[in-house]
Amino acid sequence: MSLVRRAVAEDAEEVLRLRQVMIASVTPDAPTDWQAGSLPGLRERLADPDGSFAAFVVDHPERPDALAALVVGTLEYRIGGPGRPGDGLIGYVFSVATDPDARRRGYARACMDELLEWFRERGAGHVMLTASPDAEPLYASLGFTRDTTPSMRLCL
Repeated sequence: MSLVRRAVAEDAEEVLRLRQVMIASVTPDAPTDWQAGSLPGLRERLADPDGSFAAFVVDHPERPDALAALVVGTLEYRIGGPGRPGDGLIGYVFSVATDPDARRRGYARACMDELLEWFRERGAGHVMLTASPDAEPLYASLGFTRDTTPSMRLCL
């Protein structure tokens, strides 16, 4: 029996807590005031098992009502191009986090395996993510390679 399960609406606060763990690993003093505004939309997406959003989690083995690990991804449509023929459906992983006291147990890998299978079942041609230096070995072991396409951002 797998430790990994699909997150549901009732997991939303714990999903946000683990997302903050991930954010704090890169930006230690990152604010948390964004969580209250994110909670309603997250609950809605977690309640829709047929949508283009999925989160896979492992329950914390020592703390009831807490999550030990989290992986979140979405499916997106992009017009095909060189190296991306087909219908243009891609997966994007944007949150991978493990509670500090539950690390080194394979939980993140198990969650990633489930999310990658979810992407495959829906016909994604490839999967993208942004890797921290600490996480890059995990992603490389799953077959991810460095992308040479530059990325830019505009906040609206």
